[in-house]
Amino acid sequence: MQKLSLTILILFSLAFGLSAQSLETIILTDAVTGKQVNVASQVKGKGLILVFHSLGCPFAKMYEKRLIALRSKYQNQGFTFMLVNPEVSQKPEDQTALRSYIDQSDMNMSYLVDENQELTKFFKITKIPEVILLTSGAEVSYRGALDNNPQAESAVSSKYLDKALDSILKGEAPTPSQVRAVGCNVRTY
Repeated sequence: MQKLSLTILILFSLAFGLSAQSLETIILTDAVTGKQVNVASQVKGKGLILVFHSLGCPFAKMYEKRLIALRSKYQNQGFTFMLVNPEVSQKPEDQTALRSYIDQSDMNMSYLVDENQELTKFFKITKIPEVILLTSGAEVSYRGALDNNPQAESAVSSKYLDKALDSILKGEAPTPSQVRAVGCNVRTY
């Protein structure tokens, strides 16, 4: 009986400890501005699109033009776009590389450094690129792939993120609300 009680107490403690992390407590550095960003506070307007990204992932490079087009199309309609890098540190040279990437690629959005993978673990991100669409109340309205063909933009037949954003603009819940992301595995440390 004592072992059972102890086991239940340990399981309860683990469960409570894991749920103690909330989006409101996650603060990351924006490599572009150098400022601290509370991710939850960025959910405003129609929503926040977090794109988990890495400079070393070829899939992220394949989606670059599509991300620029998405930002151009939806930013003026009330959506905020942010890249999140779970594979880089706070070292000045790492942040310089991210800042240079933003300047040279015309991505023109914040690039958050998730050095301890707090945000990555919070959302259980496993692939790069993977998208999280947060709407009012920091509710996850869509998560997953941008579209159904990372290699060939001309062969895309389902634009999942576009469809989700259009649904939000119409006041509807996105369907599907989740599509498996394809890309590089997130390296965990």
